[in-house]
Amino acid sequence: MSGNVILFLNIGTPEMLFILLAALLLFGGDKLPEVARGLGKGIRQFQDASEEVKREIHKNINEVKANIEESIEQESPVDQTPPIEKDSSSLK
Repeated sequence: MSGNVILFLNIGTPEMLFILLAALLLFGGDKLPEVARGLGKGIRQFQDASEEVKREIHKNINEVKANIEESIEQESPVDQTPPIEKDSSSLK
């Protein structure tokens, strides 16, 4: 997937090397792993939060569906017409 993102942004190898060199110069060799670790944690927290939102949305959708189905079942007319009794005298 990251390859697709890189292709989408049209970033080649020279550009990636320049970005890595600039990050190394800005943060230094000692700080760079800490920055990367912090970015990784932030991305993981964002993904966890987005999954939680998705689960909550699906849960609410399922509850609404269940409520709608329940209300349809309660409102559906039940055939309460009395059964037709056959009069035996009219058959003779």
